[in-house]
Amino acid sequence: MWKKTIDLLKRPTALGLAGTAGIVVGVIGWGGFNTVMEATNSLEFCISCHEMRDTVYEEYKKTIHWSNPAGVRAICSDCHVPKDWTHKIVRKVQASGEIWGKITGSISTPEKFEAKRLELAKHEWARMKSSDSRECRNCHSYEAMDFAHQKKKEASDQMQKAWKDGGTCIDCHKGIAHKLPDMTAGYKAIFDELVAAASAAPAAPGSRPTTLATKGFWLARPSSTSAAADGRVLAPTPVEVLEKDGGHLRVRIAGWQQEGAERLIYAAQGKRIFVAALGADAVEKVARGRTVTDPDTDQKWTEATLTAWVTPDLLVSDAAKVESYGAEMFNASCGLCHAAPQTGHYLANQWIGVLNAMKRFVALDDEHYRFLQKWVQLRAQDTGGKH
Repeated sequence: MWKKTIDLLKRPTALGLAGTAGIVVGVIGWGGFNTVMEATNSLEFCISCHEMRDTVYEEYKKTIHWSNPAGVRAICSDCHVPKDWTHKIVRKVQASGEIWGKITGSISTPEKFEAKRLELAKHEWARMKSSDSRECRNCHSYEAMDFAHQKKKEASDQMQKAWKDGGTCIDCHKGIAHKLPDMTAGYKAIFDELVAAASAAPAAPGSRPTTLATKGFWLARPSSTSAAADGRVLAPTPVEVLEKDGGHLRVRIAGWQQEGAERLIYAAQGKRIFVAALGADAVEKVARGRTVTDPDTDQKWTEATLTAWVTPDLLVSDAAKVESYGAEMFNASCGLCHAAPQTGHYLANQWIGVLNAMKRFVALDDEHYRFLQKWVQLRAQDTGGKH
């Protein structure tokens, strides 16, 4: 039987029929696969589950991508699925993981969705950033923009600057189609983790923890934390733990004092980076080292150290975690409306004015604002950051 089959296939007519049949099957298979693929790109498919229909779909319908004077509508797949075959397949494979989310109900209620909104948004922003906003550029391009006729000059200037600097769409347009997540949730969650870590493993003698918030200090070990403090240490400031006595730590605070402004200790000579604010008695207890004269201002700066007592709360030894806390706060506050600048783009003293000009646009309380200001100053162009 096999011999007869082989002999039959050797005939030209049979080979032609087999080849034709194979092509037909292949075309039908490919067509079916492509039809299914395109069906999953439809708006109807995207909102077929209530998780999308009742949340981001309702938000999207209120945006210019849904309704605009030109009558051009961008649906879900236009923004979230690549057009070219290779990247499209990769994206579809990645999206298959959402099936597991559906099965487990990870965002099955409005409350669950809001709890994960920031995480989900970050994933999508990162994907768009890594592709240079590829899907946005299917419809938008710098080359085709008429900057002179853009409604606001500020927007036109910012757009041209982004083009010149190599900026990408998602840098500035994170809230273009959906409600922005609570950007404070990320760094507040890290802060809670740091507070818990400080409580579970208090700083020990010999360690150099960093303050997370403003802390009062005492020149002598106080009998009660309600005793009037002799000054304040401003976050984020590293201190050296010298001794532990009950619920207090004796620490060494180091920095620089400017002649005529001895009530303050700064992190570096000539830089308005605040380390500590001193009461009158504390000024007298400061140990002073060498003095240098700033060549630009002729101001005299002296190395200064102070030994004082503090409570162990809000002192964290995990430097990497403190760094991630500052970075999350910076990106959430300064990367929401535009691309977050490099911290080394400005000098330490310039950052004070830059942040002050933006203060009204960010949701930071005074404590967080002070932390952020010092965090960027310590990474400025003249304190180790790169332009």
